[in-house]
Amino acid sequence: MKNTKSPKKTFVLDTNVILHDSTCINQFKEHDIAIPITVIEELDHFKRGSQVINLNAREFARKLDSLTGSALFNGGVPLGKGKGKVSIALSKGLSDEIREIFKEDTPDHRILSAAYEIQKKKPEHSVILVSKDVNLRMKAKAVGVQAEDYTTDKITNVEELYSGKETIENFSHELIEKLYQPPFEVPIKTTLKKSKTEQVPNKYLVLRNASHSVLAAIDNKNQILRKVDKNPVYGIKPRNAEQTFAIDALTNHNLPLVTITGKAGTGKTLLALASALNVKKNYRQIYIARPVVPLSNKDIGYLPGDVESKLAPYMQPLWDNLKVIQDQYSETEKQHQLITQMVKDQKLVIEPLSYIRGRSLQRIFFIVDEAQNLTPHEVKTIITRVGEGAKIVFTGDVYQIDHPYLDSQSNGLTYLIEHFKGQDLYAHVNLIKGERSELAELASNLL
Repeated sequence: MKNTKSPKKTFVLDTNVILHDSTCINQFKEHDIAIPITVIEELDHFKRGSQVINLNAREFARKLDSLTGSALFNGGVPLGKGKGKVSIALSKGLSDEIREIFKEDTPDHRILSAAYEIQKKKPEHSVILVSKDVNLRMKAKAVGVQAEDYTTDKITNVEELYSGKETIENFSHELIEKLYQPPFEVPIKTTLKKSKTEQVPNKYLVLRNASHSVLAAIDNKNQILRKVDKNPVYGIKPRNAEQTFAIDALTNHNLPLVTITGKAGTGKTLLALASALNVKKNYRQIYIARPVVPLSNKDIGYLPGDVESKLAPYMQPLWDNLKVIQDQYSETEKQHQLITQMVKDQKLVIEPLSYIRGRSLQRIFFIVDEAQNLTPHEVKTIITRVGEGAKIVFTGDVYQIDHPYLDSQSNGLTYLIEHFKGQDLYAHVNLIKGERSELAELASNLL
């Protein structure tokens, strides 16, 4: 009888996989894992610092240290029942075949060389190089080594990602009228029972019937549809249904976690910041942060100048949004002066995301801008730091990734939306229409 069992695999890990997920060696089931010694050397360069990649480097080093023994360098150490072995692959520089093709002796080429040598030593295994670096994957395939992205935390279909909103046509005219009358709500059981609409907590709805329409939201806890009003926030007026929904979610104290997505110019950051100012009395501080995404995971210390000059280009868009809100009022109005005073008193703080480490996040309105440049692990780290009475908002465009090892499927914002859909404490809104200018909207669509 023919043996249909698939051959055992050996996964060779690149450094960026470990920096992305320090628990990655637990994700390969019964298959073996090989870690080139070059990866250990590279991790040593990342062990100092307070960024998540530095924490991941240290955590992984501790994990390997707990597996110490000669077997780690000779045959491998079992990872547990039903799992394969992990080993460190020693090498003496580039193999002749790899040096023949890639003249430069770099860490990437050494990792590729290690995978190539393991493949020669284990012809009975399917050897696969796992890397977040697309260029290294292409080089591997060029020399006959299988290569894959690390896909454990990837979302399969971003095009079907939860939008947080749905339009229902031919909705009951009577129920629309009811929503316009006190108490501005109707029971879900009499409204959505015949509809194919998925009853997701805090989902927003555009209900239409002929020339009549109303904006509503699903209140799962009270089993009602509630009317959503078009309310301005700190001088900023919503210009479309999605912006109205976003403001509703951002100012709702019962929703401690909100995500706002959309392309450039849709108003994500502006609405989040204006909403925070509008409900500032409920929080002791407004904190706005964005991840600094340096080239090739190098620290900002590589940039010229002092700390402020290094960070200024990253933070300037946030200050620009604050200025837009402030300019809704004249310099003599208290709303204009209050923003200046809040910045001076550090009641409103704009800083890089890495600066939050060690801070207390209780009763803070915390906005994380450009969240698509965070890994799933970084998003989890941030949310698990949030204390009582706090609200955290992630904004970003899942199709505009600056991080060298993330894409629309693997970034933390996409991962968060996919996994939190349906939770009572969470709301999401995808903004569609650009509102900067007609020209900006045209450029966003055409270019």
